[in-house]
Formats: sequence, structure tokens, C-alpha cells
Amino acid sequence: MQNMNDNNNIIFDQQKDGLNAFFSKIYALMGAGVLISALVSWIMITFFVDNLISIMQSGSFAFLLLWLVPLFLVFPMQRAALKNSPMALPLFIGFAAFFGFLLSFTLLMYTATNITLAFVTAAAMFLGLSVYGRVTKRNLSAMGKVMGVAVWGLIVAMVLNWFLASSGLVFLTSIAGVVIFSGLIAWDNQKIISVYNANNGQVSDGWAISMALSLYLDFLNLFLFLLRIFGIAGGNNRN
Repeated sequence: MQNMNDNNNIIFDQQKDGLNAFFSKIYALMGAGVLISALVSWIMITFFVDNLISIMQSGSFAFLLLWLVPLFLVFPMQRAALKNSPMALPLFIGFAAFFGFLLSFTLLMYTATNITLAFVTAAAMFLGLSVYGRVTKRNLSAMGKVMGVAVWGLIVAMVLNWFLASSGLVFLTSIAGVVIFSGLIAWDNQKIISVYNANNGQVSDGWAISMALSLYLDFLNLFLFLLRIFGIAGGNNRN
């Protein structure tokens, strides 16, 4: 009986170590994506600010289409990752760089103080929600599905408001965005455990990239919505 308990403890420790390694790989990839985006944004704002302003002034519809590009890139990237394609990692890096280019337009419109506050707040919320998603015994899958559907409603509202230009709707969609992506952060962290267990610990690099992409999008969208809220509350954004 003692030997059986010892064997069970060894297996449990091995599973725990394997799950921790899977989480570490995902967070490392996600962090690399955020770093790439931040670096590209800094380069654009520092050396190509006139080009950014020119693009912004070229026409609202063309600028809107530019922001819709990531929607058409996410799905083929996820498919490549889930198929464990060797192209998954280069696609993720390229996506992070392109998203950093898009971020630079938004960051131009806000003060350094608002950007810093939004980033620190987003990081703190991400940490807390990640811990909650990992340790909670509550099944968050139903919430995750609801939040996933809500994302599309949020996108539709934001596209409509591009033409309506309602400051009230900007604030409401920003609040909704914070709530939605907060829920998705918790759910995606719990999903990592589900994926690991469903594959009996035999998770491919593709799974790590897929989950890193989800967390990357959760974090950056949370940051962007918080930035809009801080900008509205402070009344000192540059747009």
C-alpha cells in the first residue's frame, strides 16, 4: 500500500511539473509576442510618426480596414498552430509585429501617463485573473463561450461607432471590453489545464502557440480598453 501511494505521488508530481512547464512555455511565447508588439510600436512612434499621421489622415474607411486585418489573420494562425505546423511560430511573430504597428496609431493619441497606468493595470488584472483561472474549481467553460460570442457583438458595436462617433458608446464598449476580456483571461487559463489533461500531458508546441495567441489577444485588448477608459476619465488624450 505504501509503494502504491508513493507511485501515485510520483505520478502526481510528474503531472504537476509537466503542467507547469506547459504554462511556462505558453507565458514565454505570450510575453515574447507582447514584447515584439511594444518594440514595433516604439520604433514606429519614434522614427515614423509623420508616416503614421499621414496614414491616419488618408481616410477613415481605409484606416478601419487596416484594423480589421487581424480578424482575418487569427483563424488561419490558430489552424496552423493546432495542426502543429512549422509555420505557426513565424505567423505568430509576424502577427505580433503587425499588431504592434496598429498599436502605434492608438498610442499616438494618449499621454505617457495614461499608457503607463493602463499597462500596469492590465498587467495586474491579467496576473490576478490568470491565477484565478488556474486555481478555481468552478467550471468556466460556459462563461468562456458567452464571452466569445460577446466579442463579436463588441466588434460590431465598435465598427458602427466608427461612423457614429458617439463618445457615450465609446465609454460603454470600453467597459464591456474590460469585462469580456477579463472573463476570457480566466477562461483561457483554465482551458490550458483542460487541454493538457485531454492530451494526457502530450501537448505539442502548436498547442502552446495557440494558447499563447489567445492570452496575447486577451491581454492587449484588455490594455486597449483600459487605455480608452483612462483617456476618457483623464480628459487628456491627444486626439
